[in-house]
Parts: sequence; C-alpha cells; structure tokens
Amino acid sequence: MCRYILLLTLTLFLSCNDEKKEVVKATTPNILVIIADDAGWNDVGYNGAEIFTPNIDVLAKEGIQLNRFYVNPTCSPSRASFLTGRPASRIGIVAPISNRSEKSLPDSIVTLPQQLKKYQYQTALLGKWHLGLKPSSGPKKYGFDYSYGFLHGQIDQYSHEYKNGDPSWHKNGTFIFEEGHATDLIGAEVINWLTKHRDTTKSFFVQLAYSAPHFPLQETEAWKKPYVHTIKNSSRRDFAAAMSHMDNNIGKVLNKLDDLGLTENTIILFMSDNGAMESWFPSNQYKGRHAANDVLGSNTPLKDWKTSNYEGAIRVPAVLYWKGKLKPGISNNYISAIDMMPTILDLAGIDEIPALVEGRNIWPTLTGKDTLNSSIYVRGHLQESIIVKPWKLIRTRHLTSDTEYELYNIELDPEETNNVVKEQESLFSSLKVSLEDQFQLDDQNVNLDIQ
Repeated sequence: MCRYILLLTLTLFLSCNDEKKEVVKATTPNILVIIADDAGWNDVGYNGAEIFTPNIDVLAKEGIQLNRFYVNPTCSPSRASFLTGRPASRIGIVAPISNRSEKSLPDSIVTLPQQLKKYQYQTALLGKWHLGLKPSSGPKKYGFDYSYGFLHGQIDQYSHEYKNGDPSWHKNGTFIFEEGHATDLIGAEVINWLTKHRDTTKSFFVQLAYSAPHFPLQETEAWKKPYVHTIKNSSRRDFAAAMSHMDNNIGKVLNKLDDLGLTENTIILFMSDNGAMESWFPSNQYKGRHAANDVLGSNTPLKDWKTSNYEGAIRVPAVLYWKGKLKPGISNNYISAIDMMPTILDLAGIDEIPALVEGRNIWPTLTGKDTLNSSIYVRGHLQESIIVKPWKLIRTRHLTSDTEYELYNIELDPEETNNVVKEQESLFSSLKVSLEDQFQLDDQNVNLDIQ
C-alpha cells in the first residue's frame, strides 16, 4: 500500500512538472528568414511572373512587400551583409566564396545569431551557408546551435556535391550522405527541427536557405508539367519548376508553423540573395553531367543580371510578414539587407546593437511612425554603387581603361536607360565623393582580383 501511494505521488509530481514545462512558452517573437537562391524580380507570382508561387504570394498579400529591398550582386556578400549588419565589402567579401577558398567571416565580428543567442534565442541554419567552405568555418562557429545543409554555393541537387566534386552536405559540421532532392531534404529538416529539436521555452531564429532556383536545375516532370503549354523555352521551364518546387516546400513549413500554433508569434522574412542569372554554360563543372541553360531567371523590367550593380542584380523580391502585427501593404522605403540585423534585434527586445553594425532599424518605417532615407552602398565584382533616394550612382572600374560613371533617377527611370551624369554635374560630384568615402572604409583585401 505504501509503495502504491509513493508511486502515485511520484507520478503526480512528474506529471505536474511536465505540465509546467509545457505551459512555459517563449514571449519574444520567433524569426524565420527564408532565402531563395538567384530568384529574380520577375520570378515570383506577386510581381507578375508566369511562375506559380502561391505560398510566397500569400505572404506578399498579407504582409508588407519591401518594394525597394537591396542586396549584393552575388550570394556570399548578401549573406554576409545580412548576418553582420554592415556592407560585406567591409570584411573583404565582394564575390562568391568559391573553389577551395579559405575566406570566411572574421572571428572579431558579432553576427546576428550570436547576438540573439546571448539573449536566449535558439538558432538554426537549414540549407545554404556559403560563408566558409570547411566545417571549421561553418555555421556553428558564427552562432548557429544547429545546422544542416551545404557549405558551398551551387551544389548538385541529388549528390549534394560542389561543382568541383568536393563534399558539401553536412549536419552540424559533419559531412553526411543522404538521398533526395536538396529542396525536399532542407524543407523536411526544418519541419523536423521545429517538431523535435526546438526548445519551446525559447524563441527561435531559423535561417531557411534553399538551393533553388539556382542551377543545376534537376526537377522532375511533375514540377515541369504545369508549364508545358505556357513556357516554350525548356531551360526557363526548368527554372520555373524549381521555383514552384521551393514554393510548395515553403507552404509545408508555413503549415507546420500553423499546426504548432507558432504563426502569430513568428516574424517571416522572405528574400532572394541577389537577382536572377541570365544563363549558365557549365563546361566541365560536375564532370560535364549537366546540360547548359540558355535562359534562367527574369529581372524584367529591371536592368541586367546577377554580378552587376544595376537594379536587376541588387533589387530583389522581399516580403516581411507578421500575422496580426503588420498591416498588409507595399513599402517603397529604400531598405538594405544590412538593415535587417538591427531591425530583428529590436523586434526581439534587444537594445544592445553590436558596435560595427551600420544598418538602421526599419520597423518604425513599416509601421508608419517614421521614414527612412539613408544612403545604401553596395560593392560588387567590378562595380560600386551608392543610392540616395531617388538617385543611384554606379562606378565601373577597369584594369586597363578609364573608370566609368553612370547616374540614374531610379524612380523615374527604373530601367536605368538614361545616364544623367553630364546633366547633373553638381549632384554627380557630391555622390562621387560619398561613394569614394564608403569605398575607403572597405577592407583592402577582397576576394576578387580587381581591388
């Protein structure tokens, strides 16, 4: 009898403790950042594309479309800018970290996940890292509790190897082999993390970084079939399939947030890391097993492609969504990827902004309490630009010829067809000084030949 009473008492005690543990929930908002790889301005449905992206479109319809959201011309710099709150050129990253480069984020800089962890956030990166190609310079080193996906840039969607054959697919810094398409594996792991690894007593910061729609394009007929009669070019059809595949996967993640009762307390940012690439001719990449793509994404009506500093490369589709907290609409404020770190920290209730952060908190502008007119500096492969509403100055340097300058009113001339350098001499001179001042703040050693 005594043993029975003791057992009953112990059972009730443990049960009560379990119940208490279940009711302790995070009070600060969760953050989910969804990053598409090489999705152009005209590759999402809500911008008029012929591609079906219903889940992204819902976020755009019910959230705020960041109509002038600026990133870098390529992937590694955009991700570095986002995670550090400062132009990636300050730390010498102006191009993709590629081949067997040793380049990575410096140890001295405080990243967004590191700062969030300091204030009891749980952090995870699922998918593309591309800020250090070895496990020793992977996500864990820079503040992510949990990481899964690939360390490099472009990978084969099924073998998950880098273009030169190097291994890239990992879990928490250990290389692993798994079967399946990268889009499916990444999305499934996010859902797995949310249901099995998430600490319900802590808020979370999850960076969900897909490989899609980046080449090589390896989609099944099921994803291509909806475009058989609407997209004639087979390469563009494959690209559309990759976008739809990713969008469908995003929908599954959003549904899981609903199932877990997390939607109302989760801020969702969707963005592309840079504009679309025009085409791809792989030569001997992946040992020659992938065919060329003569047509990939679309930046229409914006000018040019990934790697340049024209609008098509650095102005990308982006949406911020927080159910019940943000009124749906379109923001025409000029916003940079570096602004997201101080904004997210503010929304997390964190006043301590790391000293080197240059971005600005955009939340007041999105809620109608303020306007944002700060300049945006972007350094890419061979060009630098500075944007001061409504003007944009682009400088193109050459190794063996004179430097070129272009000045555009990007509100009146979003396609950047009318260079007004000669007509706006005073403005040009002022912006030229501002651009050079920014350039001098950059690291003198960058990961590209021309400096």
